[in-house]
Amino acid sequence: MSNTRGLDAEQLAAEFLKRQGLKLVERNYRCRFGEIDLIARDGNTLVFVEVRMRTSDKFGGAAASITAAKRGKLTRSARCYLAGLRHPPACRFDALLVSGPQRAVEWIKNAFSE
Repeated sequence: MSNTRGLDAEQLAAEFLKRQGLKLVERNYRCRFGEIDLIARDGNTLVFVEVRMRTSDKFGGAAASITAAKRGKLTRSARCYLAGLRHPPACRFDALLVSGPQRAVEWIKNAFSE
């Protein structure tokens, strides 16, 4: 995915989550383990969001692109983020999938766990 399309997908995802009542905490959090696209609060829960965009389902679509290796990087990055908090809250990993030229959005809560 080109950087511009990736940024567009992240912006679309951030706006979608805000409309769903989540509060955006951080974008593109980076640490030595990797990057987390969006971090938001859903009530008292901290949500780590992986945004994936695919214009075609030829290679399994957006959901299939979140591999075991990617999940591992996300988990390690989330631990790094949580280590910097005085009182880490409950958290979850969500996926926000943007598909096709119409940019249909699918939100998968608790997409995976540690």
